Amino acid sequence: MQSSLRSRQHHLICQLADCIEEIWQNYLELSPYTIPKDLGYIEGCLDEEKLVIENSCYQAPQFRKLHLELAQIGNGLDILHCVMFPNVNYNLPVFGADLVGRKGGAINAAIADLSPVSPTRSLPESYQLALAQLPCLDFSQPRGLPEWGDIFSDFCLFVRPANAEEEAMFLQRVRDFLTIHCQQASASLPLASPEDILAVIAGQRNYCTKQQQNDKTRRILEKSFGADWTERYMTTMLFDMPMQGI
Repeated sequence: MQSSLRSRQHHLICQLADCIEEIWQNYLELSPYTIPKDLGYIEGCLDEEKLVIENSCYQAPQFRKLHLELAQIGNGLDILHCVMFPNVNYNLPVFGADLVGRKGGAINAAIADLSPVSPTRSLPESYQLALAQLPCLDFSQPRGLPEWGDIFSDFCLFVRPANAEEEAMFLQRVRDFLTIHCQQASASLPLASPEDILAVIAGQRNYCTKQQQNDKTRRILEKSFGADWTERYMTTMLFDMPMQGI
């Protein structure tokens, strides 16, 4: 699973990518996920700087898509994006994490969450109990969620790590989120009710719709690859929606 881009990125991005893959391998029965041939490795240009994107995707019995994206703009901006989309017959939240920073410099944005997709907009009780047992963290530079951020849970962590200690705190909290998520998913039973499955589908579609409103990501991609390519990438690679019905 090792990425050729990873070794050239910010150390926290490298550490988090390794952490994600380690936990996936330890807790889930991974199998290949077919990525469109032109979307696995992508090169473009942004403001005369080279833009590189590497995508890795897998699936598991409980997850329709496990996506890890690494990107780099020039020699400066490094990006990690990860989403775990559950299969729609499992009532599981959507894990997501993003890091944006500059190699040799600071991480400007670090976010991780287990986002609920149920009609009540709340996490399953088993998740709430497990997450509530995690120690409280105190970051010096918390960040505010975007306007479309109502998809996130009360446990969402969005910060600008100020130093190495806070970077380590963020990394550990993501490890905690991932471990709890994979343990809960492995112990979950598939839904039997068509109504419950349709509710999960609606919740995931709402999650994807809100994430596609991320103007910063869209502007960068459109400037490099154009509007049509960007729309395809955001709707088929980043936030592809599950089927409408069953």
